[in-house]
Amino acid sequence: MSIKVKKPSRLWTYEELTAKTGETNQPTELWDGEVIMPAAPSFQHQEVSHRLEEALREWIRKNNLGIVAHAPLDVVLASRRVVQPDILFISNSRRDIISDVIRGAPDLVVEVVSPGTWRRDYVDKKALYEQFGVQEYWIVDPEAHMIEVQVLKKSTYQLLGRFIFGTRARSALLEGFEVSVDAIIRGD
Repeated sequence: MSIKVKKPSRLWTYEELTAKTGETNQPTELWDGEVIMPAAPSFQHQEVSHRLEEALREWIRKNNLGIVAHAPLDVVLASRRVVQPDILFISNSRRDIISDVIRGAPDLVVEVVSPGTWRRDYVDKKALYEQFGVQEYWIVDPEAHMIEVQVLKKSTYQLLGRFIFGTRARSALLEGFEVSVDAIIRGD
């Protein structure tokens, strides 16, 4: 039995889409020109994301390393590849990619897994961020009680660690930055 996949009615570039729709808070991404509009994040997702963003922002500010931002904010990797990571960090030396949107790969990206986004976060976005040179990728999985950290080495992600309850997730890119998995996922 073969399954027919419905092709999108139209493939868009970022410029075409923004000219047609304008500014919106609706989560919207472009995947090979196809418009992806996931549901708004859950309360738990937002809480987890907020806790990690707050810890990261405080550490970045204290060390004067760059900018931390959060979704919804367009990250234009290519004309037909636009994502809205939950959290992103851009170093001071790369601030030139910041304009009305982010035009290029952030140094660090965080995605918080929601029900139904497992494959997109662990497989699709991981491959995309790797391809475009995001130096470090954090996947926060509240259901698995885990934070996974991937570090780009020789254009390929290497697993730095899968950090679970009772441990502290750490960054290789931001030497010295670490967070309690319990505090991020449960608010402990």
